[in-house]
Amino acid sequence: MRNRLYLKTISLSLLVQFAHGEMPKVLSMKQRAEVRDQWLKERVETILPDLLRREKIDMWLIIAREYNEDPVIRTMLPATWLNARRRTILVIYDPGKNKPLETLAVARYDVGEVFKKAWDKEKQPDQWKRLSELIVERSPNKIAVNRSTDYGLSDGLASTEYEQLNTALSPKYQKRIVSGEKLAVGWLETRTASEMVVYEQICRIAHE
Repeated sequence: MRNRLYLKTISLSLLVQFAHGEMPKVLSMKQRAEVRDQWLKERVETILPDLLRREKIDMWLIIAREYNEDPVIRTMLPATWLNARRRTILVIYDPGKNKPLETLAVARYDVGEVFKKAWDKEKQPDQWKRLSELIVERSPNKIAVNRSTDYGLSDGLASTEYEQLNTALSPKYQKRIVSGEKLAVGWLETRTASEMVVYEQICRIAHE
């Protein structure tokens, strides 16, 4: 709640500056990171549910390895992360009935506040088996992954990762894998009202 209030305060401050013709304030690196992290939380809570339900997809997997990041995963990591760490797997699951999304991270390290850590390497050493367990527990009808013949930004899943995913899943769930290209494009192209307020200020600063 405090973070959301902080973001609204910054957005309101920028609006007031814009209305009075003042030069927008350039935030410190720490402030920018805080705003970006709060934007991510807001986007996951407001944009993602609509996208998943529009495409009739109940699970979206975003898988990337360090230094070979999926374009989408870069927009879902904490602001202070420069890249994925080792192999980072994000699981976004829609339980339906207008319930909040479940956002999980099958990763060695905590992936910020938005994605809940869902893998204890001491209990289950195999990362892919842990992912398979999470999928079986939720039994999604469609499992979207970032593979696309039309959109480069939606084609971020490396072939090796795709092969390992299929190896980890039973034939039952292999058949449920679909392209998440429209999810990826929708996520990347959509902006919240909070983001748009700041974007105007960024453009103004850039033109000065």
